[in-house]
Amino acid sequence: MICALIMAGGKGTRFWPLSTEKKPKQFLNLIGKESMIQMTVNRIKPIIPIEKIFVCTGESYVDLVKEQLPELPQRNIIIEPEGRNTAPCITLSALVIGRYFKDSTMIVLPSDHLIKDEEKFRSIINKANNFIENNEEAIITLGMKPSRLETGYGYIKYHSKIAESYMFEVLKVDKFVEKPNKAKAKEYLQDGYYLWNGGIFLWKIQTIIKEIKKYSPRTYEAIHEIENIKEENLQNFIQDQYHETESISIDYAVLEKSKNIYVIPSEIGWDDIGTWKAVERYKEKDINDNILYGNARVIESKSNIAINNGKRIVMIGIDDVMTLETDDSIYIVNKDYMEKLRDYQNII
Repeated sequence: MICALIMAGGKGTRFWPLSTEKKPKQFLNLIGKESMIQMTVNRIKPIIPIEKIFVCTGESYVDLVKEQLPELPQRNIIIEPEGRNTAPCITLSALVIGRYFKDSTMIVLPSDHLIKDEEKFRSIINKANNFIENNEEAIITLGMKPSRLETGYGYIKYHSKIAESYMFEVLKVDKFVEKPNKAKAKEYLQDGYYLWNGGIFLWKIQTIIKEIKKYSPRTYEAIHEIENIKEENLQNFIQDQYHETESISIDYAVLEKSKNIYVIPSEIGWDDIGTWKAVERYKEKDINDNILYGNARVIESKSNIAINNGKRIVMIGIDDVMTLETDDSIYIVNKDYMEKLRDYQNII
């Protein structure tokens, strides 16, 4: 039995001004007709029923979750009183999910990633679950084979060389590596023993709770009574105790210390849609590499991005520019500045 946790509390500041604290990127249609969180849920529904899918988010996003995922049961929305990184989020969620499905395997998914080969992804998840059923102390992560020099992702180093037929091979993790500089990223790419860390994990609920108790005792002690508290008192207890947890990532808190970490190399068309460049990689383009989203027209122009909802945007004789309409402004930005937009937030 598998339950899913979708982490959806992020503020998506890298996509400002389109993504705001009121409506961050996981609730936006950045790639297709669905929002990122809707894509994430629909990706796993063929193998995990909706009653076993949980979303952890902030209180200010609960209404957005209900609006975009109306079929999700109320109890499956886990509310963080404040963002305190992934270790407290996962601990809270494991304890809550364990109240209803104690002996289940739990898959942890970011709410804002792209996976193009969804059928293969689901097949790998089923394979990982079978492995965990026979190795209950194991923690599994999916590692993505690098396809380019990338400094924006963390990496996973594994022990042994992988042959081309490795798709479902489960390998022992040597170590997790933080985001590298260009020289290190090139070294990892050439080495062949490194995979991108996609932030997707599988484990038995009781296994991760035990590991957190061992390696992050402050967080465990702060909220472990969730297992026993009455349902009507649950949210009040979380509200009172959550600030006592340690604000730390699950990588630092547990994964870099645990002795039972495995990786499944996965070629599933994965990407972290964390930057405008990532959006540009996957949005449909016209014959001149323009991306037009909304009411826009380009004439004798190439390699532009136009995102608008109101009045028509017409671009003539312009290259390498992004125009972006929000509720109160229209931004016209050289594409070289796309990833630095949020740096100007306080002076605009």
